[in-house]
Amino acid sequence: MTASEPKLVCRGVWKLFGPNAAETLDRLGPEAAPAALAEAGLVPAVRNVDISVGEGEIFVIMGLSGSGKSTLVRCLSRLIEPTAGEILFHGKNLLAASEAEMIALRRHEMGMVFQHFALLPHMTVLQNVAFPLEVQGVARAEREARAVKMIGLVGLAGREEAFPRQLSGGQQQRVGIARSLAADPELWFLDEPFSALDPLIRREMQDEFIRLQSVLKKTIVFITHDFDEAIRLADRIAIMKDGAVVQVGTPEDLVLNPVDDYVREFTRAVARSKVVKAGSIMSPADGVASAPSVAERSSVAEAAPLFREGAEAVAVTDAEGRVVGKLDRAAVIDLMLGG
Repeated sequence: MTASEPKLVCRGVWKLFGPNAAETLDRLGPEAAPAALAEAGLVPAVRNVDISVGEGEIFVIMGLSGSGKSTLVRCLSRLIEPTAGEILFHGKNLLAASEAEMIALRRHEMGMVFQHFALLPHMTVLQNVAFPLEVQGVARAEREARAVKMIGLVGLAGREEAFPRQLSGGQQQRVGIARSLAADPELWFLDEPFSALDPLIRREMQDEFIRLQSVLKKTIVFITHDFDEAIRLADRIAIMKDGAVVQVGTPEDLVLNPVDDYVREFTRAVARSKVVKAGSIMSPADGVASAPSVAERSSVAEAAPLFREGAEAVAVTDAEGRVVGKLDRAAVIDLMLGG
């Protein structure tokens, strides 16, 4: 997907830890080098970040541990106060909002899911999911009805009266997701929500996330350090290093056109066939009326098994199921061999 009109815009955002951070940044200017900041006794967690997130986009922020990605997402929701910059949500600068306005925004328009589930152990699944609505003052019947709907949406119907200790790790994370969705947020922040899960459960949760997004079409900022997870989920990815954003682009952009050695190393082990979409290398749709089909957003690796029966081409379809091109066997072989 191409990002639409930005819902969230981040301009020149800094987060420096240490004494007199704002004054030192004013003195050194927006091009302040990490060495100069360190000399002033400051730790630059986020450095001069510019990003924008479109309506309905899954925007993934990734980097190694200590790259600043979690600090940045907390700045975006003002759980941490940025040192400088602008954060615009629907065109309004959140850094100018009062504490009361930010609390209201977090309760009604922002959803958050973190790596640790943070479920209330003395509450049932239903009570945990309904809790944000209770805080909002929603009547019991309405909040429980909405909670039941969210529990069903994440595949836990029938477990409403269970306690967290009676659930697996994957089920607990589903409860956390349902709870964050109960208030129907416009903007959804997820900070490494699946990294504490076993690989198989993690894959299942990624599948569940993709399914939920196809239904809900939320605007999402998703943090991960796993590039395989990023390319499965992202419309666009921002790669961070030492608090700064090094490159922003689609998974294809990053793999095929890395801007420097850091991004190149980050993406080196990723097979091109996993990130290049069928729609990117399709040709005009001639003679594929009765051929098997693949969605244009599917990766070439996902399309490859369709050629096992000897087909020379498969149809490529858009979101509405219309044939928009064809994927040739030769093009797939060329890409998978590194062409």
